[in-house]
Amino acid sequence: MGKARTVDDYIEGFTGQSRELLVQLRALAHEAVPKASEAIKWGYPAWLHPSGTILFMVSGHAGHASVAFTPSTREAFDADLAGWATGKGTVKLPYGERAPVDLLRRMIAYRVREHEDDGVLWM
Repeated sequence: MGKARTVDDYIEGFTGQSRELLVQLRALAHEAVPKASEAIKWGYPAWLHPSGTILFMVSGHAGHASVAFTPSTREAFDADLAGWATGKGTVKLPYGERAPVDLLRRMIAYRVREHEDDGVLWM
């Protein structure tokens, strides 16, 4: 199969726990930002603000999924993310572990506010 053209295509490329987590993250995105649109950016699912700015992205890997925010969003939650592996703007979510849904919901809300109120664009 070639590169995914839609989020459906992307998720269909996974099975088992990886697919379950990606489906859960997609549902969370729809719940948290219902006005956002989905797109594939750099090969990964992204949720875009109605203005066209990327709010966050998800990606699936061999042993985990990642949610990518702006570094400023990720840094704002350093204390809450103490038990999770993180990167510059990412949170690593191992398959088979419970995803921190409430924390991710708060991070998404923060990201929307930082874009709408402070004009923070994507990286």
